[in-house]
Amino acid sequence: MTHFHLKNGELHAEDVPLTRIAREVGTPVYVYSRAAFEANARSLQEGLAQVPNAQLAYAIKANPNLAVVNVLAKLGYGADVVSAGEMHRALAAGMPRETILFSGVGKRIDELEAALDAGIGQFNLEIEEEGAVLSELALARGVRAPAVLRVNPDVDAGTHAKISTGKAENKFGVAISEAPAIYARLAALPGLAMRGIASHIGSQIADLQPLEISYRRLGELVAELRAAGHTVTHVDLGGGFGVAYRPGEVYPTPAEIGAMVARATAGWDVKLMFEPGRFIAGNAGVLLTEVIWVKPGVGNPWVIVDAAMNDLTRPALYDAYHGFSAVRPSGERVTAHIAGPVCESGDTFAKGREIDAVVRGDLAVFHTAGAYGATMASTYNSRALVPEVLVDGDRYAVVADRIAAGTIMAAERVPEWL
Repeated sequence: MTHFHLKNGELHAEDVPLTRIAREVGTPVYVYSRAAFEANARSLQEGLAQVPNAQLAYAIKANPNLAVVNVLAKLGYGADVVSAGEMHRALAAGMPRETILFSGVGKRIDELEAALDAGIGQFNLEIEEEGAVLSELALARGVRAPAVLRVNPDVDAGTHAKISTGKAENKFGVAISEAPAIYARLAALPGLAMRGIASHIGSQIADLQPLEISYRRLGELVAELRAAGHTVTHVDLGGGFGVAYRPGEVYPTPAEIGAMVARATAGWDVKLMFEPGRFIAGNAGVLLTEVIWVKPGVGNPWVIVDAAMNDLTRPALYDAYHGFSAVRPSGERVTAHIAGPVCESGDTFAKGREIDAVVRGDLAVFHTAGAYGATMASTYNSRALVPEVLVDGDRYAVVADRIAAGTIMAAERVPEWL
């Protein structure tokens, strides 16, 4: 079931017509469905119920809106964060500090200090030096920092190169061959409470085989660490579970994911942690936009919409696909290019795609935009930051205001010597 559906010929988010949101909030605007977030979050909880002692930590980077994170906190999710800012968001949204995992290859000293002072649940160490620094900071506070070592299992996730993180040439983690020696040295540091390992091989994974291969390599490492006398109580398996963007795409179900995890980790006797983001947020949001012009082109017309690459970056960044449909489809179809108003050729959402026929003033949506949408938005071309709306049944609330270019400019300064 989709929570964005046609009702009386008009696209709705749950029970709210998108024309109402466009009229009252304006476009472009991100529209989220609370029910979709909850359904996706619960489905993963149910799928992983067959895995003993699982902990789910939502990847804040996918969609960090406070209202969204609050919805997931109410369902018992913790948070995977990659900055002090994301940590503060998780705490502000009600996520218990002990459920927060701090990942990321470039944590600054002040961020490590802030996380120690907040008492978060786990630090995912990327290099040995980071562990040594964290140990010193923890000792200065009279505490021991709970930590795991992120390892790179050298497994190709089979995903886009820019979201692959588990191959030897990627910047994340330490080589799995070097992990035992590094772990031993970290475990000897007085300010660390080393409790296990972590790994994440990429995002938008369509095939579970690379994940299973990675998990089996991690299992061998757990056994080796225990044989060397180390206590291993936690393994962070990351996330990466994919969602369908194109019609006809099929991705593993939560039940299939759970069965694979249970099979690959049997006998580990650890708390298993997962960091889903896109899986929960992806199809829970759309980007609502208005057609500005339909411009004749060579071969195909150009549909120019008021959303742009600064609002939804993924197509320009990854050549990513987002479905496009009219809010009030006529039934007529046309082959066209879709682009935004930003002064870049890269501000193109689709080329030569069959879509609903639209004319100037029509409303349309880019689908599956709940993850890596508003969170990656910018003010390029001095455009406003796009607002966000959360729908709950027949009501909605603006959960992030449109921030006008003038507001942003007010924070800038021209020095008196110019």
